[in-house]
Amino acid sequence: MSSNSSLLIAQITDTHLFASAETSLLGLQTNETFQAVLEQVMTLEQRPDLFMLTGDLSQDGTVKSYKRLAMLLQPLGIPVYCIPGNHDCPTTMQAILTGVPFVPEKSLRLGGWQLILLDSSVPECVHGAVSPESLDWLEQELSHAPETPTLIALHHPPLQIGSQWMDGIGLTNAQEFLEVCDRHSQIRLILFGHIHQEFSHYRNGVTYLGTPSTCVQFKPNTADFTLDKQPPGYRLVNLYPGGNWKTQVQRISYRCNLDLAATGY
Repeated sequence: MSSNSSLLIAQITDTHLFASAETSLLGLQTNETFQAVLEQVMTLEQRPDLFMLTGDLSQDGTVKSYKRLAMLLQPLGIPVYCIPGNHDCPTTMQAILTGVPFVPEKSLRLGGWQLILLDSSVPECVHGAVSPESLDWLEQELSHAPETPTLIALHHPPLQIGSQWMDGIGLTNAQEFLEVCDRHSQIRLILFGHIHQEFSHYRNGVTYLGTPSTCVQFKPNTADFTLDKQPPGYRLVNLYPGGNWKTQVQRISYRCNLDLAATGY
């Protein structure tokens, strides 16, 4: 753990890498911005103890896209924990993202905290759901450590975020997920991706945090798909023994010719 007695997590989400490094998404080269994010992270005064990648790592689900991700992360020497999003191919992702620095465990204890990673992806669907089996597993993991402050990560938001189009493709069984969480008061934080924007909401003692994408951003509080001119970003979370925490969103300096008239991707 870091010398200042906090566990530092760098949450990176929605990288949307392609098989080719030159391929653009709505006018932005996702490989280039992902590299820029990693470069900025590695200049931080406090080195992250782990990367938490919360889905949509690939845009096309190809072997080459995941190999590209691995190639960029392996030299950094930081453990990486991953969960899939709706654009990912979970079987390909699992097959390629193996061995150092990738860690397969989805429940772990570090720095006096319990960290739980949930797969909310549904095959061939944009929306998400946590399977009944995963909800049962979550209940068990939480029951085993009732006094340990806990962070849960998943891809899809379990709350409405105020954008009509995005609220229709969130976690479809959010109520069941929240019912499990409401039974366990040790939960402090729930992190997610998918929404390509910064978001924070406090509910029943838990802070819910959405994080910007490392590529294109979605404009908050919109009825229809709308890109934002905000630059790519990521989230840092410091976890302190005893349950205290702090977080901040960081963004990179980056300009590109976004397709602001796009109605989807």
